[in-house]
Amino acid sequence: MTDENKPLNRETLMAQGLGWMESVHKSLAPGIYPATTYEREGDGSYPTGRIYSRPDNPNYEQPEQLLKTLEGGSDALLFSSGMSAGVAVVQALKPGDHMIIPAVMYWGLRDWILSFGKTWGIEVSSVPNGDLAALEQAVKPGKTKLLWMETPANPTWEIDDIAAWAAVAKNAGARLAVDNTVATPLLTNPLKLGADIVMHSATKYLNGHSDVLAGALITAEEDDFWDRIITNRRTNGTVMGPFEAWLLLRGMRTLHLRVERACSSAMAIARHFDGAKGIRAVLYPGLDSHPGHDIAAKQMSGGFSGMLSLCIEGGEEAAMAVAARLKVFKRATSLGGIESLVEHRASIEGEGTPCPKDLLRLSIGIESVDDLVADIEQALAGRNI
Repeated sequence: MTDENKPLNRETLMAQGLGWMESVHKSLAPGIYPATTYEREGDGSYPTGRIYSRPDNPNYEQPEQLLKTLEGGSDALLFSSGMSAGVAVVQALKPGDHMIIPAVMYWGLRDWILSFGKTWGIEVSSVPNGDLAALEQAVKPGKTKLLWMETPANPTWEIDDIAAWAAVAKNAGARLAVDNTVATPLLTNPLKLGADIVMHSATKYLNGHSDVLAGALITAEEDDFWDRIITNRRTNGTVMGPFEAWLLLRGMRTLHLRVERACSSAMAIARHFDGAKGIRAVLYPGLDSHPGHDIAAKQMSGGFSGMLSLCIEGGEEAAMAVAARLKVFKRATSLGGIESLVEHRASIEGEGTPCPKDLLRLSIGIESVDDLVADIEQALAGRNI
């Protein structure tokens, strides 16, 4: 006998998109609603609650509800990209506010925060990843309003303690926002560890097929700060198209299968090449030797992500040569898709990057792990090391 009151497992919720059914035709796949506007009643009211597609498209609702459920939040919003989601949080600050960011995080957003802060009147401090004492010292009582963190941190995969950062934020009267793109809701739930807002570049693992730009925010509480974010999305128009939202939901229905495969393959690759000839270092929090492994094991469950980096002996030229010889890995930007990717991040990020020049970032897909290992081995062997 089954317990009808037992909540469904998250794998079931994802696979069935929360079990929502299209009401008219009972189709298993949801419909796509391209309409941009909705008719009023004669008295001027909107019986469906929808006014205009920018804030109210029906295709947003199912993926937002699924994300809210997976992260354990009170509300969720889709955005046109991960950048636009992160930007919306920072733009909810006011001139004169102070925020703290880590030294290593997604470079595009970090660079934007530093430049935007100057023009917006927001003071920005940067602290070394993994240094809680430096974080505490960076707080400016009465001025610090936002702590932004990313863990594991792209592309060197440092680990920060979310609960500890949340405690610092609370003591300062600030909010903690966590970029959970790499961990996904399956491995880490920052809201349950005390964070206030979770951000995803949904382009990556949530969609997982390299065919949609998308971002998302999930909040623990619907407060004034969240209201400002809602307003920013509506007025700036940083929303998804209905077809893109439909594709995002389709990708999320296989999220658990893809993340599980990527994590297991990444662990196998990290262990295989840890200490191997031609490899200066393997950066992966699943390795016992990783300085953040114990914290990662505490706040991550089910794996340590599908992302790792290899530092190649011989410096930048050698790293570029290895990347050029890879055949199964695709040399492309982005991460979290079904195909495995390699990228020399230092040359992409440019001047001022904290990324080592001998580093190759690997996004592990769902191919045979034996083929991926063999591909790296032949690329290393081609350098006559």
